[in-house]
Amino acid sequence: MNRTALITGASGGIGRELAGVFAREGWDLVVVARSEQRLNLLKQELEAAHGVSVHVLVQDMAETDAALRIAQRLEQEAIRVDALVNNAGFGDNGDFVDSDWARQRDMVQLNVLALMQMTRVFGDQMRARGGGRILNIASVAAFFAGPGMSVYYASKAFVRSFSEAVAAELRGTGVTVTALCLGPAKTGFEANAHMKGSRMFRLLFPENPRTVAEAGYRAMMAGRTLCYHGVVTKLGAVGERILPRALSRRLTRFVNGR
Repeated sequence: MNRTALITGASGGIGRELAGVFAREGWDLVVVARSEQRLNLLKQELEAAHGVSVHVLVQDMAETDAALRIAQRLEQEAIRVDALVNNAGFGDNGDFVDSDWARQRDMVQLNVLALMQMTRVFGDQMRARGGGRILNIASVAAFFAGPGMSVYYASKAFVRSFSEAVAAELRGTGVTVTALCLGPAKTGFEANAHMKGSRMFRLLFPENPRTVAEAGYRAMMAGRTLCYHGVVTKLGAVGERILPRALSRRLTRFVNGR
């Protein structure tokens, strides 16, 4: 039986690149996103290039209990998930008290609650079988408070902390949890987060999504709990330890601005 990886947010950016890496390594895939057209194009591309099976599952991960609906549909089709990649997420630029409340709420639902529920549902299945791998996409934002992107930074701090804790809880079960922390990347994130022209993408040397995906896959397969990818992220990890919090807040405020 081939191994199967489930990847959320697979229609573009890092999720799409991760799908390509898994397919190249011989994994069958369940690709999840809102755009059926883009998922079907990805399916055709990967099946033709790598001879794997790609199952398209259209689902808005920001909907309440999306994970339960996904699990039910996969159970009906007798598809077992051996690796889970919680990649779906988004950010938003601007001060919190001026923000659109529904967008901030949806960000928490997607970046935090959906990731929690996917980890709970599929992590439980993996533990019962005695093996599995979970990769959660965090960010250099996890290291700091983020004026100008307060909810996004807080959500990624949650992802890193949560992933570390669950990884420790599952030690010895055969299930590993990896948090991939990365800096800015050349994906659709910049436009979706209303960050066109921001200093973050002008000054911090955005990373190549394929390189990020390769690093995340290797870390997951090695069973590492934390993967800090790229110069910006590694400097951020050092800065978290040595910079006064007041200074780090001023720096992130500057970087998130224009």
